[in-house]
Formats: sequence, C-alpha cells, structure tokens
Amino acid sequence: MKKLTYEELLKERKTVEQAINANRFPINIIVDNVRSIYNVGSIFRTCDSALVNQIALCGMSPCPPREEISKTALDSEKSVPWKYFKDTVDAVKEAKANGHTVLALELTDKARSYTTIKKFEFPLSIVVGNELTGISNDVLEQCDGAIEIPMFGVKHSLNVSVSTGIVLFEALRTYFSFFTPNS
Repeated sequence: MKKLTYEELLKERKTVEQAINANRFPINIIVDNVRSIYNVGSIFRTCDSALVNQIALCGMSPCPPREEISKTALDSEKSVPWKYFKDTVDAVKEAKANGHTVLALELTDKARSYTTIKKFEFPLSIVVGNELTGISNDVLEQCDGAIEIPMFGVKHSLNVSVSTGIVLFEALRTYFSFFTPNS
C-alpha cells in the first residue's frame, strides 16, 4: 500500500465544469438556519464529495460568495448547485413538489435510525438544523419523518457538518445498494 500522490489524485478528480454537468445523485440537503459560515463551507465540501443534487440554504444560513465559505469548502461552492430560501418551509415544500421524501435529521420522539433509509424514499431531501436549536418546529411539521444518529456518550449531538456527512454517506450507501450509480 502506498499513499496516492497529488498528481495521481488529480487524474481522478473532476473539473468544476465536469462536476456541474455530472449526473448527480437524487439527494438534496436543506440547511435550516445554520449560523456558522464554517459549517456551511464544510457542508458544501461534503456535498461536493457526494455529488448531491442541490443544497438549499435557508434563513440565516450564510450564502456564497463569502471568503470564509470558499476557504472551508475549498471552492466546492462553485461545483455544487445551491439555492437560497428565506423560509425553510418553502425549501421543504419545493422538495416535496419535486417528488422528494423529506427527512429531518433531528432528535424527536418519532425519530428512527439514520441507517433505516429505504429505497422508496429516493429522491430524498435531508434537513439539517441550527447548531443550538436544531430544526424549527414549523419545518419539522412539514417533514415526512425524522432520522437520528445514536449517541452513546455524555453529549447528545454532533456538529451539524459532521452529522451531515455521516447521514449523507449512509444515504449514498443505501442508494448504491438499490440503484446503479449515475443511472
């Protein structure tokens, strides 16, 4: 085993133009009032690596162009389609109108494990929430369900960008188990 060199990695990497024109996976991330510029940048970077369909930035969530987003995102905000919504409920309604199942990544009395995403739930939109208050109640009421990441330690939550990555790649694993990638 040897670590790949930067030149070897570049051979496999899409250009921004190729990423923009790529067949994307049927997963959207809806960002409900995430306040940290750095969390938003990290979510962009994760969504680029997963070739998500779109990010919906909502409410107080910072939007590109911002130097801090670009720095954390490593410029992936240029390769991931995104849209801004003043109200997160509007983003959820648009996702549903486009045939998406909308799942909140939130601790609720009805949440199920993030590992239980099903084939029929694609196309899928995952709502992630504010660092302090989570997903707002008016948005939760519009969601088709809630998923959670089990917590085994003292703390009962993870950073929103970390949670997004965990759930996004589990959703991709599920998608790949039912569908041929990019088909």
